Amino acid sequence: MYYITGDTHGDFRMLLRYCKMLTLTRDDTIIILGDAGINYFGNERDKDPRELLSRIPATVFCIHGNHERRPQTMDIYRETTWQGGTVYVEDELPNILFAKDGEIFDLGGLKAIVIGGAYSVDKWYRLAKGWSWFEDEQPDDETKVYVEAQLERLNWRIDIVLSHTCPFKYLPTEVFIPGIDQSTVDQSTEKWLDSIEDRLDYKRWYCGHYHTSKCIDKLQFMYLDIELLRT
Repeated sequence: MYYITGDTHGDFRMLLRYCKMLTLTRDDTIIILGDAGINYFGNERDKDPRELLSRIPATVFCIHGNHERRPQTMDIYRETTWQGGTVYVEDELPNILFAKDGEIFDLGGLKAIVIGGAYSVDKWYRLAKGWSWFEDEQPDDETKVYVEAQLERLNWRIDIVLSHTCPFKYLPTEVFIPGIDQSTVDQSTEKWLDSIEDRLDYKRWYCGHYHTSKCIDKLQFMYLDIELLRT
């Protein structure tokens, strides 16, 4: 079975309770829609949350967020294939997988494309504090070309989109952080996703990032909830 949830930011208590309640195994998969919270510091401080997440009895399939390093920039990860698409895995913790952006996966008979990344509205705060911020947090031009080529290959038809942020038209302005000047926020990824959504024939779109849970049309924001992947 495939289950899906929003940003966890290193707090895996809900996932552990859920796995115990449903007696999940490695044959089951939990999808985290970005910001899992295990690759933020890039040093030993990441080891404990990674090991904690690895204790979840299910396979964990992570989309790239904006509060974490890209796994392909870290020496501990290697590329492999899972469910028809490219993922990054750490040999010591093989049940934690990170999806490569633009890859298409067969999730229980449903074709799903992964589009990770987003802009960090707390970028300047993090830099002022000397905390980590990642210049490659958003999809670059090469990734965008790859995503569009993948969808073109499928005649712009797919079952599911798994992204971290959402198309621009669906921005949940009601949960925007007060005090942040939105004119300073880079929304280029959301606007590009808008162009994707306009062309795409899809059944369901899941995203995280905004720490809210709601549905609009065929798009579902997820945060402190977990449910079966569906169309």
